[in-house]
Amino acid sequence: MTISMRKAGPLSYLAMAVLLVMAGCGGGGGGAGGFPWPTGGSTGEPPAPAPNPSTGTTLSGVAATGAAFAGAQITVTDASGTMVCSAQTDTGGAYTCPLPATAKAPLVIRALRDDQVLYSAAFQSSGIANVTPLTNIVVTRLSPAGNPAQLAGVLSSRPEIITADSISQQVAQLKAALQPVLDSLGLAIGHPLFDALVADGTGQDRLLDVLSVSVRPEGGAANIEITVKTADGTPVSVQFRSSDGSIPPIGAGVQVAAVPPPALVADLLRRFTDCYALPLTQRVSTASNDDTDAVGGPSAVAAPACRQLFLDDDPSTFYSNGTNVGRSSSNAGAYASLFRASAKGLRWEQGSVEFFRANGDMVLSYRTRDPQGNTAFDLLGARRVGNTLKLVGNGNAYRATVQPYAQLREFLNTPAFNNYGTGYDISIPNLTDGEGQPIFAKAVVTTPWGTPLTFLPSAGYSTLRFARADGIITGSSVYRLRGEYQNAATPGNPAAKETSLTYAQPQLDDAQIRAITDQGIWTVEFHHADTTKPNVIQTARTLSRTLTMAELRQQPLAQLSDGLRDFLTTSSASGGYLLVANPIWVNFSSPPGDKDGWSVPAGAPAPTQLNVFGTAPFGSTTPGTSGAGFNDSATFPSSARRAVVYCSRQTSTDRHCDTTDPTMYARNTTFNSFLLQATNQKQAEFSAAIALYKLQ
Repeated sequence: MTISMRKAGPLSYLAMAVLLVMAGCGGGGGGAGGFPWPTGGSTGEPPAPAPNPSTGTTLSGVAATGAAFAGAQITVTDASGTMVCSAQTDTGGAYTCPLPATAKAPLVIRALRDDQVLYSAAFQSSGIANVTPLTNIVVTRLSPAGNPAQLAGVLSSRPEIITADSISQQVAQLKAALQPVLDSLGLAIGHPLFDALVADGTGQDRLLDVLSVSVRPEGGAANIEITVKTADGTPVSVQFRSSDGSIPPIGAGVQVAAVPPPALVADLLRRFTDCYALPLTQRVSTASNDDTDAVGGPSAVAAPACRQLFLDDDPSTFYSNGTNVGRSSSNAGAYASLFRASAKGLRWEQGSVEFFRANGDMVLSYRTRDPQGNTAFDLLGARRVGNTLKLVGNGNAYRATVQPYAQLREFLNTPAFNNYGTGYDISIPNLTDGEGQPIFAKAVVTTPWGTPLTFLPSAGYSTLRFARADGIITGSSVYRLRGEYQNAATPGNPAAKETSLTYAQPQLDDAQIRAITDQGIWTVEFHHADTTKPNVIQTARTLSRTLTMAELRQQPLAQLSDGLRDFLTTSSASGGYLLVANPIWVNFSSPPGDKDGWSVPAGAPAPTQLNVFGTAPFGSTTPGTSGAGFNDSATFPSSARRAVVYCSRQTSTDRHCDTTDPTMYARNTTFNSFLLQATNQKQAEFSAAIALYKLQ
């Protein structure tokens, strides 16, 4: 991107003390001192209801997605709009809510965990009310605006929305649409809302195990998709709107996968937890003590509790994305956390089978939680061996991921051009050889709808960047399907202002984005710089589609703190960038006193990564002129509201790091934008971008 390079003020505040929480590409995060984004962050939990000594009836049920929706906050709202009960689900997803005698049916039930929320309803104030993805569909279709979160608010004026008949009609339509799946399972189910449910992989829970459901409110209606987990891994799904008169059926003859019961998935994660409960010197044989990270390969994994996680109880059988189990001095390797002292006490939980590979292996999503309560989401591959699950790699030579991407770009110095963007982040590491030269000449990615996209290496970037048709390398790895200004009064389209970004040509409208399925298969062909090596072809798969613009405008995102906003705006006002006067680290926090740099509103995914973008010095002593672009990043816990980023040299020609201390940014380096990024369990990315450069 082009930036006016007039002299800017020094970044002395950036040089304050650093606290490294977790190493990432180019640095660590969470720390002390520095430069900055609102404080705290809401948990999203509703206030507890006022005490009511007069108890009338009891509402109970199970919250489940197949696996138990354990640890979820349950709230019950009655027809008057009053919250009449608050409870938490147990390890089996069960809850019990004693209701006051004043509670008025009908009722709306909400189950909230992390950024996942499910709804249900009851037409009477006692008995069973389960909360599942299927009940979420029913409530969404009952809600006048297609937003289940708004249904409780309209009950006082329209209690007739929730009746025995209205619920039964929606349940009948849903069961008819799912009949081919029930036939494949040899299963008959009763009432999803009101019949007894146990999250044990039998009965209705078996149906939940083989389905993935997404509900995305869009304003006047919600977009709903039901995806079936198939035996051969081929995505099979139906899409419809909450306002549609009927639900389209799943195709006849669908071959449903043999999804393991939740207990087997939970057992795998329990075994992970048991492994990581061990001191480092017991986990790996190369550890000199329990407080210093170790290096080594598969054979260094010593503890039986850790070795037995892998196929044949042997970590050397695992190969994924070009790496084996182990950790190098640069923290590279599969399951490198086995070799890190800070990983002790890490808990693995909330496992869910997402899809099957053609060979029968499965891919699971899961959450990790450290002893401080910080959480992160990721994926793993597993194979069922008898009555247990074992870790297996994907066999790929290289890492390549495709994730749905939703972003608000905020321009501190030209706010009229703040804009939303929706698309896919295509991340392909810019790997180098022993001499620091890129090993890829290019990578060609083909979308599920047949559009080829070219990515090229660039000296300062850790991932390959988009290349336009004219061969110019852009500053992004995100393929934007659509962009819109935040303010509808701003004329034009963001694509015309930032030509360094890549937008679909032509851009897709909301109807076209809705038609994209959650589980899309993308093809990646790697072309080596060494032309004697053959091309390598792999596939990547999404678990969710990107948001439509109408969906994105309703999605809360992390927000910059007032103190950091003021600091960045004032410091970059003249030139549209921050200039490094002396070697520094980037410390992203709010002055004075190292306060929180950002906040996380209710319903917003919590960021766990900060990306820093800028330009290297042009030459060694020429301030005010720009060199090659670069990006560095830091990862940190979900509870963090401050972060530190260290410089990371990507290639032999990269000049943005200081020659004396390569963790610091070189004098005359400039920073022009920052990116706070969150990822949810479906591996969807939510981004809050802060740009200092000026658009005209």
